[in-house]
Amino acid sequence: QVQLVESGGGLVQAGGSLRLSCAASTSIFGANPMGWYRQAPGKQRELVAAITSGGTTNYADSVKGRFTISRDNPKNTVYLQMNSLKPEDTAVYYCKLAYGNSVSASGSWGQGTQVTVSS
Repeated sequence: QVQLVESGGGLVQAGGSLRLSCAASTSIFGANPMGWYRQAPGKQRELVAAITSGGTTNYADSVKGRFTISRDNPKNTVYLQMNSLKPEDTAVYYCKLAYGNSVSASGSWGQGTQVTVSS
């Protein structure tokens, strides 16, 4: 069973920055797509950013230009750098390791980390 442990969440003022990390307990990490999702209260979980095993990235329109996803395969870790944060970015953020060719395939999830952006 793959374990994913997120860290780096917290409370930040609007305009501030946070860096989320997700460490995976698996040597297959480098071969799998990874994604960051978020879920705000009363809303469905949504994909924020994804990165393929080769490093190709894609982002939700709402975070383009502000968030950057990256991965360090030797460390089995994926990151989400979040800049120019807005109150609407407030959510629980989850990382996902997908078992297929796309981040939308079935996979393993972390426990989530809370990000709160105050206005």
